[in-house]
Amino acid sequence: MTHADRFLERAREFNERAEKIGLADVDRYYWYHTIDLGDGLITPGMYDYRETIASFQFPEDMRGMTVLDVGSATGFFAFEFERRGARVISVELPTLRDLDRFPGQDVESSLRKIEQMIFPDVLDLEKFVRHGHGERDLYWYLLEGPFRFCRDRLGSRVERCYSTIYDLTLERTGVREGFDMVFFGDVLIHTLYPLKALASLAALCKGTLVFAGVLPEGPQEPPAMMYIGGSDAADDEVAWWHPNLSCLNQMLLKLGFASVENVGFHRGALNPSGWEFERVIIKARKR
Repeated sequence: MTHADRFLERAREFNERAEKIGLADVDRYYWYHTIDLGDGLITPGMYDYRETIASFQFPEDMRGMTVLDVGSATGFFAFEFERRGARVISVELPTLRDLDRFPGQDVESSLRKIEQMIFPDVLDLEKFVRHGHGERDLYWYLLEGPFRFCRDRLGSRVERCYSTIYDLTLERTGVREGFDMVFFGDVLIHTLYPLKALASLAALCKGTLVFAGVLPEGPQEPPAMMYIGGSDAADDEVAWWHPNLSCLNQMLLKLGFASVENVGFHRGALNPSGWEFERVIIKARKR
């Protein structure tokens, strides 16, 4: 059985059980994260962090901490921080129209790219395409619906904040005193203005910012940022920049963090493709 076959078998099992407990249109939901919801109900996520969560070196006891989870998607990290005792604010876009788009690209072009990424060829396209559903439906099946389903099943109190990363403020989050930890995983690659994005988060963080993301191949010195968007407006993965390690370190230090440390890497395989990935994990600490 291939990696894709195993994934599809788990997805079918989940869909059957979820449908029985009242999740309508379950075949259309997209699960970014694998989350154990109890009683054998496990979401068929693209990323499964359950066995490798220790790589991030999060505190085991997070009681008394206030944490911001940026680009929360299905919510694995938000729910994990809450399980460890933290108050958690989960941030997602207000709409898919708020995704960064390369100048000149329209919203429909971005939506088509998202569909191509989340509904790969190894899946049954008769079940997984939109069939005429609009942007609001895609937003529900991709981001809001999965998160709400998981939060309800877990009895979670994670709070949801809707904002672009550039517009995030303490007032929007409802945490005026700042965050003890800000988690920022696999989001920077989808920003057109990565320095502006990091600056927004730096202003919210009074403790530690944890970054996880792809590094460009090749030298990590001198500080540089690789452009990965290509020359064809119709051919990118809503991703444009790979800053190297030195570039990330220097930007974070300049934004007011007292120390920046590469604490290791997270490695795994994407579902359903089985494609292996590696993400650097960086911790930047305020004074």
